[in-house]
Amino acid sequence: MDFSWMAWTLPTAIFFIVIFTLIAAMGVWEYVSPGGGPRTGILRFETTRGDRLFVSLLGSAFIHLAWLGLGGPSLWWALALSVVYAIGVFRFV
Repeated sequence: MDFSWMAWTLPTAIFFIVIFTLIAAMGVWEYVSPGGGPRTGILRFETTRGDRLFVSLLGSAFIHLAWLGLGGPSLWWALALSVVYAIGVFRFV
């Protein structure tokens, strides 16, 4: 298959590999411990592990976009902020 029409740079490849790995890890976690006990957090509605993963990925995308718009092209601080955000989401949401 010829994927030369796509902008496959190393950061792009790493991004998709990380997303795939997170989804696979969540699948394994769900297989080992089914259900995961939905809980009510600060949003005041029940969320599952998958919901929290989705919210953390969506929020991380917005953090990176805001960083690109306001801070410039170096995304290392945005990555660090996204990791802290994801930990917060899994802990409190």
